[in-house]
Amino acid sequence: MAVDYAALKKGGFMRQKQKNCFSLRLRVVGGNVTAKQLSTVAEVAEKYGDGHVHLTSRQSIEIPFVKLDDIDAVKAALAEGNVEPGVCGPRVRTVTACQGAAICPSGCIDTYALAKKLDDHYFARELPHKFKFGITGCQNNCLKAEENDAGIKGGMEVTWNKDACILCGVCEKTCRQNAITIADGDITVDRSKCNYCGRCVKACPPDAWIGEPGYIVSFGGLFGNAISKGESFLPLIKDEDTLFRVLDAAVEFFNQNANSGERFKFTIDRYGWDKFREEMLEAMHG
Repeated sequence: MAVDYAALKKGGFMRQKQKNCFSLRLRVVGGNVTAKQLSTVAEVAEKYGDGHVHLTSRQSIEIPFVKLDDIDAVKAALAEGNVEPGVCGPRVRTVTACQGAAICPSGCIDTYALAKKLDDHYFARELPHKFKFGITGCQNNCLKAEENDAGIKGGMEVTWNKDACILCGVCEKTCRQNAITIADGDITVDRSKCNYCGRCVKACPPDAWIGEPGYIVSFGGLFGNAISKGESFLPLIKDEDTLFRVLDAAVEFFNQNANSGERFKFTIDRYGWDKFREEMLEAMHG
């Protein structure tokens, strides 16, 4: 019987150089895996692989040396531990994320909660080529958001509460952008320099700085045969409804305008960045 290799690849089974062997990519959202899932993966790798797993560059897990005849048994064994195969090919891939505000002191947004929502909304959607989302919690950019087709970086729009301030100078020293100046008993913020890092909020002893979390979105990142940093041009997005409206518009733009096998960045290049920016701004404003 003929083997449908394209269907297997779509379901996460990638052909190896060894005949009738596959490396199975698993569905891992935001880099989070439970202990039970890890145990299941280990058992499957021991029974159906060669006893080892590979941790991919995009926070996934692959089980190499799965035999063609064992594919159905592998799927069933993984399902018992609530583990799902991932995807390959021209579709939305696994969403990656750093630990974010739920764990990291520097985080400005809950990255994993957002990764789950993105995964639920977009995972495995068919497109002209692969499409990658990456989420990082703050300007430390551990996840390297701009490497993704659509990158999301946590930020904060900050406001100074004069009545609570003791003019200790910590915020001025903490600001790496030199956006905060203290003079004559007053504080000024150069908004053209502020990068929404939120360090002033986190460092302030009397909590005189108030931070409103938001999302900094970049488009067109690429890190493969060609390398390109994603471009950020939208204002800080303050709510999830607006964020998803923008991301929906970007994904649909790619779906409607890309040639088969063309990455998002090259579609924008061909279409024109000025027109693309206009469309994203229109989507942002509804």
